[in-house]
Amino acid sequence: MDSDVWQRHASGWSVWTRFATLPFLFLAVWSHGRYGWPVASGLVAAVCVWLWLNPRIFPPPRRLDSWHARATFGERVWLNRGVVPIPTADNRQAVILSLVTGAGFFIGMWGAVMLHVPAVIVGTFLTYAGKLAFLKGMARLYDRMRDAHPVYRSWTIVPENDNQANHDLNSKTGS
Repeated sequence: MDSDVWQRHASGWSVWTRFATLPFLFLAVWSHGRYGWPVASGLVAAVCVWLWLNPRIFPPPRRLDSWHARATFGERVWLNRGVVPIPTADNRQAVILSLVTGAGFFIGMWGAVMLHVPAVIVGTFLTYAGKLAFLKGMARLYDRMRDAHPVYRSWTIVPENDNQANHDLNSKTGS
């Protein structure tokens, strides 16, 4: 994703609708039991298209200090850790939580393929718990790292429009 897409992904609409997609993915896989793999594959493809489109279709957030925006920026910081190092403890925590999320996803997918409801439920719970904890850690990471590099600082700077101030002043005075 480029910088513009990351800015859009920081939108609450993007974060939370993407977050809510997991059950639809598991349901798409599960559908093979009723409709067969060709239909299930098409549904999985539709979910994947949605996951690709999601961070691109919503406008950037109006506020860049929200939890979901900071979590998104923290994820960018973590992905950039090879260029700008992050604290070891933060990296370790992110890796562990990614493994928990991945294990939950694997269990849920296995359950969806095998039509095993308890595995889907456990997988969903682990995936969401791991991802929420990961995002919480990413928001904290961004708060710690925002001043570590000028690029990170720039993500939450909203340029002021001098013309807007003059427009507001002129509209009050009737000019």
